[in-house]
Amino acid sequence: MGGGILLSRLAGLARESLIAATFATGFAVDAFRAALRIPNVLQNLLGEGALSASFIPVYARLLAEGDEEAAGRVAGAVAGLLTVVAAAFAVAGVVFARPLTSVLAPGYTGERFELTVTLVRILTPGIGALVLSAWCLGVLNSHRRFFLSYAAPVLWNVAQIAALVGLGSRSLTQSSLAIGLAWGALAGGFLQLGVQLPGVRSLLGRLRPRISLSSTEVRTVLRRFVPAVTGRGVVQVAAYVDLVLASYLAQGAVAALSYALVLYLLPISLFGMSVAAAELPELSRSQASSDGGDGGGRLDELLARVAFYVVPTAMGFLVVGDVVVAALFERGRFGPDDTRLVWYVLGAFSLGLVATTTSRVLQSALYARGDTRGPAKIAGARVAVSAVLGGVLMLQLDRVALSASGTLAVAVVGDLPAWSPLAVALRSDPDARLRLGAVGLALAASVGAWLELALLRRRLPTSSGRARVGGGHGRATALSAAVAGGVALALRGWLHTLPALLGLPVVVLAVGAVYLVTALQLGVPEARALVGMVRRRPSR
Repeated sequence: MGGGILLSRLAGLARESLIAATFATGFAVDAFRAALRIPNVLQNLLGEGALSASFIPVYARLLAEGDEEAAGRVAGAVAGLLTVVAAAFAVAGVVFARPLTSVLAPGYTGERFELTVTLVRILTPGIGALVLSAWCLGVLNSHRRFFLSYAAPVLWNVAQIAALVGLGSRSLTQSSLAIGLAWGALAGGFLQLGVQLPGVRSLLGRLRPRISLSSTEVRTVLRRFVPAVTGRGVVQVAAYVDLVLASYLAQGAVAALSYALVLYLLPISLFGMSVAAAELPELSRSQASSDGGDGGGRLDELLARVAFYVVPTAMGFLVVGDVVVAALFERGRFGPDDTRLVWYVLGAFSLGLVATTTSRVLQSALYARGDTRGPAKIAGARVAVSAVLGGVLMLQLDRVALSASGTLAVAVVGDLPAWSPLAVALRSDPDARLRLGAVGLALAASVGAWLELALLRRRLPTSSGRARVGGGHGRATALSAAVAGGVALALRGWLHTLPALLGLPVVVLAVGAVYLVTALQLGVPEARALVGMVRRRPSR
C-alpha cells in the first residue's frame, strides 16, 4: 500500500511542479483549485471515507465468515447506489455551475469567477468515475490487494501532465491552459477507474451493480453510511469553509494553500492513511472472531509505526521546508518569494501533522468496532474550532506580508487588529500575493487536529488506558527528531549554496541518518525493525 501511495504522490508532485511552473500563484490556478473542490469533496464524501467506515467492515467480515455470495451481493448493491447518487451530483454540477461557484468561492470576481464556472462544468462529470474508483479500492483492500488501487491515481496525474505538456508549446492564455488541465483531469478520472475494474471483476466474478435494499448486510452498510457521510461531510465542510475564507484573502492564497497541502498530505497518505487503511479489514475481521477484537498492545504498535516516520517529517518541513518547496516547485513563473510563502503555510500545517496521522489510526479502530457516530461528532468539534480560529487569524495575517528582499523579513501593511477582509482592489493586486493570510488558516487547522486527537483518545479506551501518541515511545521519537532538526538547522546556510535539486537529497540523507542512529541509541523499536528489514533484503 505504501508503495502504491508513494508512486501516486510522486506523480502528484510532478503534476504540481508543472502546474507551479505554468501558473505560479496566479488567478488561473486559484480558479482550477476551486473548481476541483467539488469532485474532490464528493469523492471523499461518498467514496473513500464513508466506504471505509461502512462498506469495508461489513464486506471484510462476510469474507472472513466465508460467505462470498453475500459479500458479492453487498458489493453490487453498494456500487449501484453509488452510481445513481454520483450521477445525480454530476448532472447538478453541470447545470448549476454558476450558483455553485458563487457558493464555493463567494470572494471571486471578474475573470477568476467566470473561469471557475467553466472549469466546474468540465470537472463535475468525473465525479462518478472517482466515486466508483473508491468503491474498487474498498473491494480490493478487503481482499488484501493494496497496490493497484493506491497506484491507480498515477493515471489521473499523468493525464493532467500530458494535457499541460501538450498545450505548453502553444501560445495560450492562462485561462486556456487551465481549461486544458481540467479536461486532462476529467480523462484521468476515467482512466483511474478503468485500470481497477479488471481486478475487481476477477474477485467478484460477474460484476452486477444493482439497487437493492433487501439484504440485511446492505441495510447495515446504509445504516453506518449515514453517520459516516455526516462525519466526512463535516470534514468536507471544513475544506469548503477554508476555501470560502481563502477566497476573501489576497490573490494567491488558495494556490499557496494547495501547494503546501500537496506536501503536507504526502506523509499523511504514506504513514497515516496506509497504516489505517491496511489495518481496517484486519481489525474488522478480528471483530468477527471469538476474542472480540484488538488490544492496546497492537494499537500501540501501529501508533509507534506512524510516529516514527511522521515526527521527523514534520520537523523537516518546519526547519528546511523551503529547500523542499524550492526543489519541487521553484521554476518557470514560480520564484523564491512564492517558495517562502508556501514554506510558511507548510510549516503551520506541519504543527498538526502528528495529530492528524495518529487520528487516522484511531478512527479506523473505531470504525472496526462499528462506531461511526463518535468520529463524526468529534470531526464536527474540530471543524467548528478550526473555522472560527481560522477566520480570526487569517484576517490579522492578511495584513502581514513577506518582504521581497530575499530574507525572512515580514512587514505589517495594514491596521491591526482587523475584523474585515481587505478591499477587493487590494486583494486582486498581483503585488499582494505575498500576504500571509493563508498561514492563519493552516495554524487553525493544526489546532483543530490536536483537539480531534484528544477527543478520539477519550472515545477509544484500550487495555492499557488511553491510546498513547507514539505508542509509548513518543518521547524517544521526539528527541531523535529534535537532534536531527538541529543538524538540519546547522546545514541551512550551506544548503542554500547548492542547487535546490541537489540540496534536497543531501539534507534528507544527512538528517535521516542522524535521526535513525539517534533513534537506535534511544531504543525506538521501529528503528530496529527498519534496520533489520534492510539487512534481510540482501540475503534474499
